[in-house]
Amino acid sequence: LAVSFSSCLGTKGTQYETNSVDFKVRADGTVFATRELRIPSEQVAFTVTAWDDGTPWDSLNRCLFLCAELNQTSLTLLSPLRLMLQKGKPSAGLDASQPPNDTLLPWPQHQNANGLRRQKRDWVIPPINVPENSRGPFPQQLVRIRSDKDNDIPIRYSITGVGADQPPMEVFSIDSMSGRMYVTRPMDREERASYHLRAHAVDMNGNKVENPIDLYIYVIDMNDNRPEFVNQVYNGSVDEGSKPGTYVMTVTANDADDSTTANGMVRYRIVTQTPQSPSQNMFTINSETGDIVTVAAGLDREKVQQYTVIVQATDMEGNLNYGLSNTATAIISVTDVNDNPPEFTTSTYAGEVPENQVEVVVANLTVMDRDQPHSPNWNAFYRIISGDPSGHFSIRTDPVTNEGMVTVVKVGALLTSRQPFAAGVEESHQEAPGRPSLAPYFPSNHKLIRLEEGVPTGTVLTTFSAVDPDRFMQQAVRYSKLSDPANWLHINATNGQITTAAVLDRESLYIKNNVYEATFLAADNGIPPASGTGTLQIYLIDINDNAPELLPKEAQICEKPSLNAINITAADADVDPNIGPYVFELPFAPAAVRKNWTITRLNGDYAQLSLRILYLEAGMYDVPIIVTDSGNPPLSNTSVIKVKVCPCDENGDCTTVGAVAAAGLGTSAIVAILICVVILL
Repeated sequence: LAVSFSSCLGTKGTQYETNSVDFKVRADGTVFATRELRIPSEQVAFTVTAWDDGTPWDSLNRCLFLCAELNQTSLTLLSPLRLMLQKGKPSAGLDASQPPNDTLLPWPQHQNANGLRRQKRDWVIPPINVPENSRGPFPQQLVRIRSDKDNDIPIRYSITGVGADQPPMEVFSIDSMSGRMYVTRPMDREERASYHLRAHAVDMNGNKVENPIDLYIYVIDMNDNRPEFVNQVYNGSVDEGSKPGTYVMTVTANDADDSTTANGMVRYRIVTQTPQSPSQNMFTINSETGDIVTVAAGLDREKVQQYTVIVQATDMEGNLNYGLSNTATAIISVTDVNDNPPEFTTSTYAGEVPENQVEVVVANLTVMDRDQPHSPNWNAFYRIISGDPSGHFSIRTDPVTNEGMVTVVKVGALLTSRQPFAAGVEESHQEAPGRPSLAPYFPSNHKLIRLEEGVPTGTVLTTFSAVDPDRFMQQAVRYSKLSDPANWLHINATNGQITTAAVLDRESLYIKNNVYEATFLAADNGIPPASGTGTLQIYLIDINDNAPELLPKEAQICEKPSLNAINITAADADVDPNIGPYVFELPFAPAAVRKNWTITRLNGDYAQLSLRILYLEAGMYDVPIIVTDSGNPPLSNTSVIKVKVCPCDENGDCTTVGAVAAAGLGTSAIVAILICVVILL
């Protein structure tokens, strides 16, 4: 059996001696048994004396954490100069979770048995643990501080430090006469995790009778904070055809709770993947780091260009039953690789050109390449492999359309008449008729963009530009709106840049399946002008911008408590995770609400309202109820239910007389109404 005194007593130059033959103390402060002992039913005590440079001590510091366990035996340091060996479990010091009444922190005595005053050392007081978010009642007692001198003279106690006489003020208080220390309000560990106070004892004249002692108060963490993602929307990319295990992106969520406990340990999981092609599990996420990687093969940009993955972060090490959760959206773009060869749209092209002219386009060769348009993988390169041994033609690539322009680069022969023209006959020239103007078109028609609802007016959404096939006519293209049902958008007439003209609301009647659709017109200035249309689809991601409403608005209940109760729920225009589970509460004011009524939560979406008192007079009552959603941040709303309280029959239904009485009519009025009914019958 051994226990170290090094944390409470001196270290170097300290010597120890006991008056027991069964227990001794080594030079390093270790207490040990000198022989095998039987633990008696009564307590065994012995004295320990310590010297420093030959001067004896009689005021040993009490160390409340100084205990060791051997089977069911504990060694506990009691009063100065005395150790006690007793049966049972060892003490664990002060525990704020236990009832705090009369948990005593005494000052050390100042005299030994012979009345000699010795030099004393400061006490090592165990920390006081206070759970955060306690519901009280307040003030709530923590410990009691007491000096042994209060048996002889009146003592006044006080505490100083941050939380007492320094901001934040009066978090802790002390009864100056009894020494009982209190916490006066709920604690918030995320606001402040610990406090260091000093306790003082003075006589009635203000003279110090004890040296101050240190008190350390630690706020114990509760799981009262959801994980918060650094971004609500993450954007990442991965090459098509990537092998399983390829890194894509990392999402990160932080939890304000204690990261050394389960309250702040966040774990990640993928909730949904859209679209679920070619597999519903194309990606996986490292539960601890938030790294998203591919888990299946088959990424093909030509089939699926973008995936939307909903990621959930849950604290309590990912325990869905007890942990708090939050979600974020990961948008994963599948990037193009050169995995598709260009294909001619036809096997034969025909064209004509005036003789003896160079730099004239003979024909346009059109190809289809399923790789990313306007990317290096899509750009085509043409060359003539046969049919032009003299090199009269070359093929240039149009960088906009990817077409191959067959062009005359040199003239092989000049064809003239063998005989000169007759006198007076001039060589005639006639221009070939021009082709009709081609209409501008939007390369990415039915363009889809994603963003959160509620972005401010003037936000740039995208550039929706068109291409004019008449590239050699140097025509200008102008843009305008064709259809904008809610008048939310503005398009720059010159470059096609689209900005918001109002706040986009996902809950608007103009939204279908979270998508707002608008069409635009691109027109050139040719003669005659030609135009083309393009459709822009805006997918709005929900934010928590709607507070829940209580349902129903009206109800009735019996004036005496019975089995019947009013079932209530909440309606929220938002979508998951900005809806339930909901919290239903009665307000503290007016006081009659909580006095007369009680509310019981059935599950995350439903609760029951019932009478708390044995009888409530018939009539109409407005009962306010606070309902809060689970959004981030959460939104609350106080809704009022009009409750008709009336007398009921044996089936728990309002009687006819009771319904009239509940409407506010007196007895005489009720009798008159009943007489009229009888006469009518």
